[in-house]
Amino acid sequence: MMTQAIKNFPKQFLFEPEIKNADKLSHFNKFIVCGIGGSALAAEFFKIYNPHLDINTHRDYGLPNLPEKELRERLIIASSYSGNTEEPISSFKEALEKKFSLSVIAVGGKLLEIARENEIPYITIPDTGIQPHCALGFSLRAIAKLMGEETILQETQTLSTSLIPDKYEAQGKALAEILKNKISIIYASNKNMAIAYNWKIKLNEAGKIPSFYNVIPESNHNEINGFEVPELARKFHAIFLKDHRDHPQVVKRMGITEKIYKEKGVTTTALELSGASIWDKIFSSLLLADWTAHYLADEYGIDSESVSTVENLKKLLNT
Repeated sequence: MMTQAIKNFPKQFLFEPEIKNADKLSHFNKFIVCGIGGSALAAEFFKIYNPHLDINTHRDYGLPNLPEKELRERLIIASSYSGNTEEPISSFKEALEKKFSLSVIAVGGKLLEIARENEIPYITIPDTGIQPHCALGFSLRAIAKLMGEETILQETQTLSTSLIPDKYEAQGKALAEILKNKISIIYASNKNMAIAYNWKIKLNEAGKIPSFYNVIPESNHNEINGFEVPELARKFHAIFLKDHRDHPQVVKRMGITEKIYKEKGVTTTALELSGASIWDKIFSSLLLADWTAHYLADEYGIDSESVSTVENLKKLLNT
């Protein structure tokens, strides 16, 4: 059940990733995570933690359109929660053929099978029956291990006790009631874009509603003009993820944008990103997103864990 997945989320930070075929893993300072959907979400958080980390996410078939020399200087991490997702398998096979440095993260499936056959370094993450977008702790720690980021592993382990999921349930339920019959847009600074993106994904996947995201200041130069028609503006609800550590002008823009949206008929909610550490800030916000999404699905009488539309798409792709 989704509620158990949320309540048990902090336990994911006790996961101790073990690299199989570790002797085949060279040291790198540059990384590409090839993954799609929930399997790639955690990779974006590393840039919030340290903007200087050279880690890119590739959400497509094959490999990024980079010079071969550049690709050879990076560890390519193929990440698929199920191990059967066709996009990262495509990336893996191309990298294997070209003899690029490779590693794998998965619960099982075809990807792990090929990694074992070819003695490629891999990490098996626990199969707890949850959806990939709920497995961010497992994924984050597996990526950190392959990157050699022991400090991140130590810091995130403390989340197993510092994160209290129940603390955010009532607020999530109240926000779900506000969002009912609305199309949500999540706004954050560029620095916190990955948090806004994860909110959007959780509201799509578990909440079963249309949800979008954007960043400030960019949206102030274009999207803000899209709410001039009152009967359309009233259909939206804007969530502003505010961070007092953002650039002062971004902080100011957040407040002004919220005021303008209200005048246009867009309902709004402001949420302050806070926590004892960057990791606390990220994952406490996303626990709130989880509860909001769960109770939104409840509002509509839909199973928050159902992925029938995605499964139908996969069947159509195979016909």
